[in-house]
Amino acid sequence: MDTRAVPSVAADPCAEGYAPIVVLGIGNLLWADEGFGIRCVEALGQRYGFAEHVQLVDGGTQGLYLLHYVQAARQLLIFDAIDYGLPPGTLKVVEDDEVPRFLGAKKMSLHQTGFQEVLSLAQLTGHYPERVLLIGCQPEELEDYGGSLRPSVRAALEDALALGVQALREWGGQPRARVEAGESVTLPSLALERYEGERPSAEAACRIGDARFLPLAAPAEE
Repeated sequence: MDTRAVPSVAADPCAEGYAPIVVLGIGNLLWADEGFGIRCVEALGQRYGFAEHVQLVDGGTQGLYLLHYVQAARQLLIFDAIDYGLPPGTLKVVEDDEVPRFLGAKKMSLHQTGFQEVLSLAQLTGHYPERVLLIGCQPEELEDYGGSLRPSVRAALEDALALGVQALREWGGQPRARVEAGESVTLPSLALERYEGERPSAEAACRIGDARFLPLAAPAEE
C-alpha cells in the first residue's frame, strides 16, 4: 500500500452548511477487479453514515454523465481500479492536479478515458473541486466476465476504505459507523453478497464476455 498519508484538510463551512462532498466509485462490476471502485462505495454506504452534504455515487461506466457530480463537488473522492504496473492489490493515492494527468497516462479501460474527459470539462466550465483524491488499486484480473474481486484486491478494499474514511473525516464529512447495515448504493441485484451467491460458475457460463454478442465460430471446413 502507498504509505503516504491522506492530506489533512480542515472542513470549510459555508453560509448554508458544509460544502458538498462527492464520493465516486467508477468501474464495471461484471469484469472482476474492474468493480473495485464500485465495491468501495457500496461498502461505505453499508458500513457508515455521513453528514447530509456527503453524496455516495455508483458511477459505473457512465463517463460524461458524471460531469454534474464533479461540478457540484467542493471535495471529490474517487475509488477506481488502476493499472499502475505494481503487484496486484497495491493501493496508490493520487491528489488534486495529478489526478487527471495520471488517468490520462494510465488508461486501463474506456471508462477511465471518459472520466478524464469529465475532469477536463469540469475545469473548462470553471466548476472544479477544490480537492480531488483518487484511491486506486492495482487489479489482478480483468478478463473474467461475471467474475468478482480477486482475493488480493478484496483484501486491499479494507485499507482503501480506511483511507477514504480518514479523508472524509478531515473534510468534514462526519463518518460514523452504522449499528445496522445501510442501504446499498448499487442495485440490489448487484450487491456483493447476492452477486457472489447467485452468479453461475465458470463451467456453467461464458466468462469471456456476453455469449449473445460474441462472434460465431467459423464453420468447420468439409
